[in-house]
Amino acid sequence: MGVGLWSPLKGMARVAVDFALPPRCAGCGTVADEPDAFCPTCWPSLDWIGQGGCERCGLPLAATEAAMCGRCLADPPGLDRIRAALAYDELPRQVALKLKYGRKVGLARTMARYMAPLKGERPGEALVMPVPLHRSRLWTRGFNQAGLVARELGRIWKYPVDPYMLERTRKTPPLKGMSGSERKRTVAGAFRLRDGVSVKGRDVILVDDVFTTGSTAEACAKVLHRGGARQVELICWARVVHPAQLMR
Repeated sequence: MGVGLWSPLKGMARVAVDFALPPRCAGCGTVADEPDAFCPTCWPSLDWIGQGGCERCGLPLAATEAAMCGRCLADPPGLDRIRAALAYDELPRQVALKLKYGRKVGLARTMARYMAPLKGERPGEALVMPVPLHRSRLWTRGFNQAGLVARELGRIWKYPVDPYMLERTRKTPPLKGMSGSERKRTVAGAFRLRDGVSVKGRDVILVDDVFTTGSTAEACAKVLHRGGARQVELICWARVVHPAQLMR
Protein backbone atom coordinates (compact mmCIF):
# COMPACT_ATOMS: atom_id res chain seq x y z
CA MET A 1 0.00 0.00 0.00
CA GLY A 2 1.43 3.38 -1.01
CA VAL A 3 2.16 6.09 1.52
CA GLY A 4 -0.25 8.46 -0.18
CA LEU A 5 -3.14 6.07 0.37
CA TRP A 6 -2.14 5.05 3.91
CA SER A 7 -2.46 8.54 5.46
CA PRO A 8 -6.13 9.08 4.48
CA LEU A 9 -7.00 5.55 5.61
CA LYS A 10 -5.28 6.14 8.92
CA GLY A 11 -7.25 9.36 9.38
CA MET A 12 -10.52 7.62 8.55
CA ALA A 13 -9.72 4.87 11.05
CA ARG A 14 -9.11 7.46 13.76
CA VAL A 15 -12.44 9.14 13.03
CA ALA A 16 -14.20 5.76 13.20
CA VAL A 17 -12.61 4.98 16.56
CA ASP A 18 -13.49 8.42 17.93
CA PHE A 19 -17.10 7.91 16.83
CA ALA A 20 -17.31 4.44 18.38
CA LEU A 21 -15.46 5.47 21.55
CA PRO A 22 -16.30 9.12 22.26
CA PRO A 23 -14.14 11.01 24.80
CA ARG A 24 -15.11 10.52 28.41
CA CYS A 25 -14.79 12.81 31.41
CA ALA A 26 -11.69 11.90 33.41
CA GLY A 27 -13.70 12.30 36.58
CA CYS A 28 -17.13 10.68 36.21
CA GLY A 29 -16.81 8.93 32.86
CA THR A 30 -19.70 10.67 31.10
CA VAL A 31 -19.27 11.64 27.46
CA ALA A 32 -17.17 14.82 27.24
CA ASP A 33 -16.72 17.49 24.60
CA GLU A 34 -13.03 16.73 24.08
CA PRO A 35 -10.46 14.06 25.00
CA ASP A 36 -8.47 14.22 28.24
CA ALA A 37 -10.81 16.73 29.87
CA PHE A 38 -13.49 17.09 32.54
CA CYS A 39 -17.22 17.54 32.06
CA PRO A 40 -19.07 20.72 33.16
CA THR A 41 -20.32 18.91 36.28
CA CYS A 42 -16.90 17.81 37.50
CA TRP A 43 -14.96 20.92 36.54
CA PRO A 44 -16.32 23.24 39.29
CA SER A 45 -15.27 20.77 41.99
CA LEU A 46 -11.60 20.99 41.00
CA ASP A 47 -9.40 23.37 42.99
CA TRP A 48 -6.70 24.45 40.54
CA ILE A 49 -3.42 25.67 42.04
CA GLY A 50 -1.32 26.33 38.96
CA GLN A 51 1.53 28.85 39.09
CA GLY A 52 0.35 30.88 42.07
CA GLY A 53 1.32 30.60 45.70
CA CYS A 54 4.76 30.36 47.31
CA GLU A 55 7.42 30.91 44.66
CA ARG A 56 9.44 28.00 46.08
CA CYS A 57 6.98 25.26 47.04
CA GLY A 58 3.80 26.47 45.31
CA LEU A 59 1.69 26.28 48.48
CA PRO A 60 -1.35 28.57 48.12
CA LEU A 61 -0.89 31.84 50.02
CA ALA A 62 -4.15 33.46 51.06
CA ALA A 63 -4.56 37.11 52.07
CA THR A 64 -0.86 37.93 51.89
CA GLU A 65 1.55 39.63 49.52
CA ALA A 66 4.48 37.45 50.64
CA ALA A 67 6.41 35.73 47.86
CA MET A 68 7.34 32.72 49.97
CA CYS A 69 5.56 30.78 52.70
CA GLY A 70 6.86 30.76 56.26
CA ARG A 71 7.97 27.15 56.06
CA CYS A 72 10.20 27.76 53.01
CA LEU A 73 11.67 30.87 54.63
CA ALA A 74 12.49 29.00 57.83
CA ASP A 75 13.56 25.67 56.30
CA PRO A 76 13.96 25.76 52.50
CA PRO A 77 13.12 22.42 50.87
CA GLY A 78 15.69 20.39 48.96
CA LEU A 79 13.55 20.80 45.87
CA ASP A 80 14.28 24.08 44.13
CA ARG A 81 10.72 24.40 42.87
CA ILE A 82 7.45 22.52 43.45
CA ARG A 83 4.28 22.87 41.42
CA ALA A 84 0.99 20.97 41.39
CA ALA A 85 -1.96 21.27 39.06
CA LEU A 86 -4.59 20.71 41.74
CA ALA A 87 -5.20 20.75 45.47
CA TYR A 88 -5.62 17.18 46.68
CA ASP A 89 -9.29 16.37 47.14
CA GLU A 90 -11.71 13.58 46.31
CA LEU A 91 -11.85 13.98 42.52
CA PRO A 92 -8.08 14.38 41.92
CA ARG A 93 -7.57 11.48 44.31
CA GLN A 94 -9.95 9.27 42.33
CA VAL A 95 -8.26 10.15 39.04
CA ALA A 96 -4.85 9.23 40.49
CA LEU A 97 -6.21 5.97 41.92
CA LYS A 98 -7.86 4.98 38.64
CA LEU A 99 -4.52 5.38 36.89
CA LYS A 100 -2.50 3.72 39.66
CA TYR A 101 -4.71 0.74 40.51
CA GLY A 102 -7.50 0.75 37.93
CA ARG A 103 -5.08 0.58 34.99
CA LYS A 104 -6.81 3.48 33.24
CA VAL A 105 -3.51 4.37 31.58
CA GLY A 106 -5.14 6.93 29.29
CA LEU A 107 -5.52 9.16 32.35
CA ALA A 108 -1.77 9.81 32.17
CA ARG A 109 -2.50 12.01 29.15
CA THR A 110 -5.20 13.89 31.06
CA MET A 111 -2.91 14.53 34.02
CA ALA A 112 -0.03 15.59 31.78
CA ARG A 113 -2.27 17.99 29.89
CA TYR A 114 -2.91 20.04 33.03
CA MET A 115 0.58 19.60 34.49
CA ALA A 116 2.44 20.66 31.35
CA PRO A 117 2.00 24.46 31.79
CA LEU A 118 3.68 24.27 35.21
CA LYS A 119 7.31 23.81 34.18
CA GLY A 120 9.69 26.61 35.07
CA GLU A 121 11.53 28.86 32.66
CA ARG A 122 15.06 27.82 31.71
CA PRO A 123 17.51 28.58 28.90
CA GLY A 124 17.80 24.96 27.81
CA GLU A 125 16.07 21.63 28.18
CA ALA A 126 15.61 19.65 31.37
CA LEU A 127 15.85 15.93 32.00
CA VAL A 128 12.46 14.48 32.98
CA MET A 129 12.30 11.50 35.31
CA PRO A 130 9.54 9.94 37.42
CA VAL A 131 9.83 9.26 41.11
CA PRO A 132 10.79 5.57 40.86
CA LEU A 133 9.06 2.51 42.26
CA HIS A 134 10.94 -0.38 43.83
CA ARG A 135 11.33 -3.22 41.32
CA SER A 136 9.10 -5.56 43.35
CA ARG A 137 6.24 -3.06 43.26
CA LEU A 138 6.88 -2.41 39.58
CA TRP A 139 6.65 -6.13 38.83
CA THR A 140 3.42 -6.42 40.77
CA ARG A 141 1.73 -3.38 39.26
CA GLY A 142 3.24 -3.72 35.80
CA PHE A 143 4.00 -0.01 35.38
CA ASN A 144 4.99 3.12 37.23
CA GLN A 145 2.11 5.60 37.05
CA ALA A 146 4.53 8.52 37.43
CA GLY A 147 6.53 7.08 34.55
CA LEU A 148 3.49 7.15 32.25
CA VAL A 149 2.83 10.79 33.11
CA ALA A 150 6.53 11.68 32.71
CA ARG A 151 6.53 10.15 29.23
CA GLU A 152 3.53 12.27 28.22
CA LEU A 153 5.11 15.42 29.65
CA GLY A 154 8.37 14.75 27.84
CA ARG A 155 6.43 14.44 24.60
CA ILE A 156 4.63 17.74 25.18
CA TRP A 157 7.74 19.64 26.29
CA LYS A 158 10.06 17.89 23.83
CA TYR A 159 12.42 17.12 26.73
CA PRO A 160 14.30 13.83 27.16
CA VAL A 161 12.73 11.34 29.58
CA ASP A 162 14.75 8.75 31.48
CA PRO A 163 12.78 6.54 33.89
CA TYR A 164 15.83 4.50 34.90
CA MET A 165 18.56 6.94 35.97
CA LEU A 166 17.15 7.17 39.48
CA GLU A 167 16.29 3.95 41.28
CA ARG A 168 14.70 2.93 44.55
CA THR A 169 17.18 0.64 46.26
CA ARG A 170 14.88 -0.83 48.88
CA LYS A 171 11.20 -1.43 49.29
CA THR A 172 9.55 0.94 51.74
CA PRO A 173 6.19 0.41 53.44
CA PRO A 174 3.19 2.50 52.31
CA LEU A 175 3.49 6.02 53.74
CA LYS A 176 -0.24 6.52 54.15
CA GLY A 177 -1.11 7.45 57.71
CA MET A 178 2.47 8.35 58.70
CA SER A 179 3.44 11.75 60.02
CA GLY A 180 5.87 13.90 58.08
CA SER A 181 8.82 12.93 60.29
CA GLU A 182 7.95 9.23 60.01
CA ARG A 183 7.78 9.48 56.23
CA LYS A 184 11.15 11.22 56.12
CA ARG A 185 12.82 8.50 58.19
CA THR A 186 11.18 5.75 56.13
CA VAL A 187 12.49 6.95 52.75
CA ALA A 188 15.92 8.14 53.92
CA GLY A 189 18.60 6.44 51.84
CA ALA A 190 16.06 4.61 49.67
CA PHE A 191 17.19 6.12 46.35
CA ARG A 192 20.37 6.31 44.29
CA LEU A 193 21.61 7.16 40.82
CA ARG A 194 22.35 4.13 38.70
CA ASP A 195 26.01 3.34 38.14
CA GLY A 196 27.56 5.14 35.22
CA VAL A 197 24.93 7.86 34.82
CA SER A 198 25.46 11.57 35.39
CA VAL A 199 23.21 14.54 36.06
CA LYS A 200 26.07 16.95 36.60
CA GLY A 201 25.08 20.45 35.54
CA ARG A 202 21.63 19.30 34.39
CA ASP A 203 18.21 20.64 35.27
CA VAL A 204 15.95 17.81 36.39
CA ILE A 205 12.15 17.73 36.52
CA LEU A 206 10.82 15.03 38.84
CA VAL A 207 7.29 13.85 38.10
CA ASP A 208 4.86 12.29 40.57
CA ASP A 209 1.13 11.88 40.96
CA VAL A 210 0.48 13.12 44.51
CA PHE A 211 2.60 15.33 46.77
CA THR A 212 1.87 14.87 50.46
CA THR A 213 4.66 15.90 52.87
CA GLY A 214 7.27 15.80 50.10
CA SER A 215 9.46 13.28 51.92
CA THR A 216 9.86 10.96 48.92
CA ALA A 217 10.57 13.73 46.41
CA GLU A 218 12.96 15.40 48.87
CA ALA A 219 14.91 12.13 49.20
CA CYS A 220 15.15 11.95 45.40
CA ALA A 221 16.25 15.59 45.16
CA LYS A 222 18.97 15.01 47.73
CA VAL A 223 20.46 12.23 45.59
CA LEU A 224 20.21 14.31 42.40
CA HIS A 225 21.84 17.38 43.97
CA ARG A 226 24.59 15.17 45.38
CA GLY A 227 25.10 13.91 41.84
CA GLY A 228 25.65 17.46 40.59
CA ALA A 229 22.21 18.44 39.26
CA ARG A 230 21.97 22.21 38.82
CA GLN A 231 18.29 22.46 39.73
CA VAL A 232 15.66 19.91 40.72
CA GLU A 233 11.98 20.72 40.53
CA LEU A 234 8.92 18.59 41.11
CA ILE A 235 5.75 18.76 39.05
CA CYS A 236 2.81 16.67 40.21
CA TRP A 237 -0.88 16.14 39.60
CA ALA A 238 -2.17 17.07 43.05
CA ARG A 239 -0.76 18.18 46.39
CA VAL A 240 -2.04 18.04 49.92
CA VAL A 241 -2.91 21.53 51.13
CA HIS A 242 -4.75 20.65 54.33
CA PRO A 243 -2.81 18.41 56.81
CA ALA A 244 -5.90 16.33 57.68
CA GLN A 245 -5.80 14.91 54.14
CA LEU A 246 -2.54 13.09 54.90
CA MET A 247 -4.56 10.32 56.52
CA ARG A 248 -6.66 9.64 53.40
